[in-house]
Amino acid sequence: MAALVRWFWIPEWQIAPGRVSRQHLIAFPASNLVVGPDGVELSGPSTRRSHRDLSGTGWAVGALLRPAAVPAFTAAPAELKDTAQPVDLPDLQKWVTEAMTGPADRHRLAVDAFADWLAGVVPAPSPEALLANAMAELIDADPAVVRVEDVAARLHVSTRTVQRLARRYVGLPPLTMIRRRRLQEAAQQLRDDPGTSLAELAAQLGYADQAHLSSDFSTILGLTPSAYRSAVTPES
Repeated sequence: MAALVRWFWIPEWQIAPGRVSRQHLIAFPASNLVVGPDGVELSGPSTRRSHRDLSGTGWAVGALLRPAAVPAFTAAPAELKDTAQPVDLPDLQKWVTEAMTGPADRHRLAVDAFADWLAGVVPAPSPEALLANAMAELIDADPAVVRVEDVAARLHVSTRTVQRLARRYVGLPPLTMIRRRRLQEAAQQLRDDPGTSLAELAAQLGYADQAHLSSDFSTILGLTPSAYRSAVTPES
């Protein structure tokens, strides 16, 4: 299962009648398979900040798919960029819903049901699919990777191969994946340490200067680093 799913996630909510809770999301540049009470959705890779409005009572069980799992659900992940589409997977929906509506230990049982379904449906990853996993892991984990050429060199393949893997298994250009990871790091640091110097943060993440970081941040996340820092800093 480790070759197919990065992690499972399970939100549950109970919002007072007449109220709406808006959840702002900075999602990973990857696809998610999400089960809810009303069906199953495949959401494609995200390139910008998004939000979801929650109301009433509900739940979802999602799997953040690794690249190797994506071709089992779509041959063109780029067509799902920044969107989601319903998928007809009645057994998955039935198994997970039964677990989530059970009397106890529903989270563990839901994840087990989801994992069992995936194991029975998704073929064993090919060497190319595992290489796509390695590409995504490298981009996510190595802050020294700031160019597509860096990825190619570490994987001992050509830049064209990296681009092809990203297109087929992720649905985004590899440079977009790198930029997204750097911005997630920037956002995390601003949340954890609001006093972080933006100039130092830009240098740490491999940007030429603070202006380039601010430009990327604004373009993809919809607000400047300073505005984001103000928004996530608790009032004293």
